[in-house]
Amino acid sequence: MDFELRRREREGVVIYDLKGRLIGGEPVQLLRETLSQAVQAGTRSIILNLAETDYIDSSGLGALVIAYTTLKKQGGALKLLNLSKRDIELLVVTKLATIFEVFDDEQSAVNSFFPNREIKRFDILAFVQQQKGS
Repeated sequence: MDFELRRREREGVVIYDLKGRLIGGEPVQLLRETLSQAVQAGTRSIILNLAETDYIDSSGLGALVIAYTTLKKQGGALKLLNLSKRDIELLVVTKLATIFEVFDDEQSAVNSFFPNREIKRFDILAFVQQQKGS
C-alpha cells in the first residue's frame, strides 16, 4: 500500500491525514519534507491524524520526534490524533507518550491550540491500565 499525506485546515490549525505505513524510505521522507515546508512557510499548529496509518516503524517514530522537536523550537506544537492500539503501546514503551499530546477526538485536538477552550485529552494511563486488566 502506498503512503498518502493529505493536508487540510480547521480553524487555522493544519491537519495532515496520513494513510498507509509510516516506514523508513519514501513515506518518512515525504512526511519530513512536507512538515519542513509547512514550518518554513510559518505553520506552527499541526495535527497528524493517524486514523488510517496501519503501521509505524522506528524510522516513522523518529520522523515524528524530529517534527515535534522542530515545531517546538519554532514556538509551535505537533499533536497526534486517532492512534491505533499498537501505536499507543509503542508510544508508552518508548516513553514518547510523555512528550506527545494524544487525542482521539479531532475537535479536542484543535481546541488544544486555543488556551480558553475545553479539551478532552486521551488518557494514556487509563488505556495502559485497561490493557493490563484484559
